[in-house]
Amino acid sequence: MGTRKCKAPPPTLGRAGTKKELPEHFRDYRHVWVFMELERGQVHPVSFELLGEGRRLADQLGVQLAGVVLGPPGDSTMHAVAEAFAYDADLVYLVEKSLLTDYRNEPFTKALTDLVLTYKPEILLLGATTLGRDLAGSVATTLLTGLTADCTGLDVDADGSLAATRPTFGGSLLCTIYTLNCRPQMATVRPRVMRMPERSTKPIGRVIRHDLAMCEQEIVTKVVGFLSDGQSENANLAYADVVVAGGLGLGAAENLELLKNLARTIGGDYGCSRPLVQKGWMPVDRQIGQTGKTIRPKLYIAAGISGAVQHRVGVEGADLIVAINTDPNAPIFDFANIGVVADAVSFLPALTDVFIRRLAPRNRMRLVN
Repeated sequence: MGTRKCKAPPPTLGRAGTKKELPEHFRDYRHVWVFMELERGQVHPVSFELLGEGRRLADQLGVQLAGVVLGPPGDSTMHAVAEAFAYDADLVYLVEKSLLTDYRNEPFTKALTDLVLTYKPEILLLGATTLGRDLAGSVATTLLTGLTADCTGLDVDADGSLAATRPTFGGSLLCTIYTLNCRPQMATVRPRVMRMPERSTKPIGRVIRHDLAMCEQEIVTKVVGFLSDGQSENANLAYADVVVAGGLGLGAAENLELLKNLARTIGGDYGCSRPLVQKGWMPVDRQIGQTGKTIRPKLYIAAGISGAVQHRVGVEGADLIVAINTDPNAPIFDFANIGVVADAVSFLPALTDVFIRRLAPRNRMRLVN
């Protein structure tokens, strides 16, 4: 469905280009929509990140930014509506029905496609989460439109087309994709790729309610309960302020305790590069990089990680990157803010001891107070 233009790096896209005029019927499609991912009563933070990006795109196009909320009648759904306005949406499309209490592909796909067919957005953005990826693929297929997945950059071209950029060929190139022949233009964006916008106290504005013409008997999937995935103590790497990660330079699985000790000491979380997951040393929810989590911590410490482009994609949004590696020519030193040429197995315990000594007086003061 899309026309692919692969470049490395991607072009700077602006309003002054000379792309051909879009078909006349595309003028019926207006505004930028962001799907507000609401699952088990909680709004996923990627929705707020997309509202920030959607605001920028809508302003470029001179159109409105809308949030889309699908959920059961109740406080959690209305909270999602309020949050959409707090993150600068101009209006919200709302479908409230008990069928939407828990995510199931059939009712969510029907609700979202009905909204699109009725109100015709030109751009529809979803988070590249487990839920978002499933829903986006179904909606795009039903609408016979294009979908660009796992985007790292969004912009608007000269004729108003969405320019969606994503890594390709194992991360070695960035590919900018246009959906020239279909509307809406759809894209998913991974959590933490876009910056979190500032939350305001903007009151609830215009809410357009839409009915879901569907009953339980039409839905094959039934929710019978929820099971814990049993993975690594509820890793929340994407939203941690401090992350310590290890790679093959750690040498052995038992040395992962060095990462965990340092992370605990400085109040952070821990992760790893892809090879450690492939070896079975860590679960996949601890993987950082193109095929794992994208993170934006204030501090990222990479121990024994070479820094291949697949890993760089997942960490380059960090405020401060500290790299520890025995190879002075390791690629990670090309984008790290601070580089330490040392054996991570020896360096991590020493660094942990320094933090313990520096932080101890503060801890004692807290106890006294």
